[in-house]
Amino acid sequence: MSGIHPFRVLRAQSLWMANGVITGVLALLFTVFYVGANIDPVDHMTKLPVGLVNADKGAAVGGKQVNLGVRITESIKKSTAGGDKIDWKVMGEREMKEKLGKGKLFGALVVPAHFTSSTTALTSTAGAKNPVRPNLTVLTNQSAGSVGSSLARTATTQAAESASLQVGKELTAQTGARQAKLPAAARVLLADPAAVTVEDGHPLDSHSGLGLTAFYYALVLVVCGMLSANVISGQVDHALGYTHNDMGPRRLHRPLIRATRVQTLAISSTLMAGLSLLMGTLVMVGAVGIMGMDASHLPLLWLYSVCAIAVCGIGALTLLAVFGTPGMLVVTLVFIGMAVPTAGATTPLEALPGFYRFLAEFEPLRQITGGIRSILYYDAQGDAGLTRGWVMMAAGLVAAALFGFGVLGWYDRKGLHRIPVETTPEKAAVPA
Repeated sequence: MSGIHPFRVLRAQSLWMANGVITGVLALLFTVFYVGANIDPVDHMTKLPVGLVNADKGAAVGGKQVNLGVRITESIKKSTAGGDKIDWKVMGEREMKEKLGKGKLFGALVVPAHFTSSTTALTSTAGAKNPVRPNLTVLTNQSAGSVGSSLARTATTQAAESASLQVGKELTAQTGARQAKLPAAARVLLADPAAVTVEDGHPLDSHSGLGLTAFYYALVLVVCGMLSANVISGQVDHALGYTHNDMGPRRLHRPLIRATRVQTLAISSTLMAGLSLLMGTLVMVGAVGIMGMDASHLPLLWLYSVCAIAVCGIGALTLLAVFGTPGMLVVTLVFIGMAVPTAGATTPLEALPGFYRFLAEFEPLRQITGGIRSILYYDAQGDAGLTRGWVMMAAGLVAAALFGFGVLGWYDRKGLHRIPVETTPEKAAVPA
């Protein structure tokens, strides 16, 4: 025994400085990643995809065929009021429904079939007595993300209201002197003829968390892989005799079984792959069976869940093995700190600053969320995010294997072997 009181280590400047730097950097990075990504999504929004559909059949007015829907869609498409924040995509109704059903659009603005006939009827005396106000329909898509859907709804509603006022000016000018024969209410209606109605373009089941169950389910998979990697890494080290295992007041220690770093990672990864079957099953049982989350394609959901946990867990084990004790901080930043803001589930990628959109290209949570969203909301369509999810998980697994076994093999060849825990304490000086 050294005879030095344990609390004297608090006098060591190095202890305060090392921990201060690590915890301070961690706090700053999490603030930048979380707050910075979501502080002003409207200002950062660029080319948010929104559908623009003209289903108007037109009508004969004064011997001429008129189609106000064409005017409205062309006016919105050419408008520079929103800059490049909205990417208006002119398309038909069928294509629009398909893209809403794949999460490719955050919303849509639809000019209905009888818009011209209903609008021009307001200019006639007969129509003004019993006016039928035409509608412009705004479709939302919460399945693509609640914030993105809200941003799209605001933009489409403003566009529809502006289009109505523009059409009202044209109708007022065309009516001319006939306005005096119209009732006062009809003249007011003529100035702003269209009513804007909001509908759900891709309805979800009631237990879908307003389009957020995919994100939270994917987050659970990532967290299970990340945390279980930390547990498995420690338990494998204990099983090989490299570390103690504290169970309450008891400290357990096994005889040393010498293993190379490559062998240790292989053992941990095998354990992770096997336990992923258990964790993936329990996650699905908890979410669907116990909590009642709406889900279909259950066998596919189970397989995807197991693979996602395994890939994230093996990736985390790789970082822990390569970086050692600091590896847990790296794992936390990669799988949580940088992943959650760039998942595209709360704030759409189109509303993130450029740096975060770059991270989203390879961050695991974004890829896994896309696959889960396709399974839960889009009938497991490949081009709705499922194919990308599988491909990116496979690429991540290959990258983890190459990086982990490559670096650890180099450690072993250089003789950088793991030092077994000393069984007898040495006398040590108090840190300076």
